[in-house]
Amino acid sequence: MADTGIIWGLGRRKTAVARVRIKSGTGQVFINKRPMSEYFPNQIERLAVGKPFAVTELKDKFDVHANVQGGGPHAQAEAVRLGISRALIKVNKELESKLKETDLLTRDSRMKERKKYGRKGARRGFQFSKR
Repeated sequence: MADTGIIWGLGRRKTAVARVRIKSGTGQVFINKRPMSEYFPNQIERLAVGKPFAVTELKDKFDVHANVQGGGPHAQAEAVRLGISRALIKVNKELESKLKETDLLTRDSRMKERKKYGRKGARRGFQFSKR
């Protein structure tokens, strides 16, 4: 495993963008300069962020500092998860197969469809009135 200081990873989900820095440490995770438990009070988001470390069995080996913008809490957590996964590959190329088979390297490209003119939403038209 190559220890080269700070390694960057970028993750995106919906409109959330996460810039993730990892370095060898004790397993602390900071998101927007706040501890993860404070930033993500929901257990599901915390598990999503920690999943790359659980899969690769590197739980307390790296400190994570992430800056996240846009989206909601769930999209932000998944963006951080992708950023961590991409950074771990830069640390050790052999981890790619483990992360790929658990679907942690796939960028979820689903976005909200834009509203079109002449319609009430993306697809719904206005209610038709015969009289």
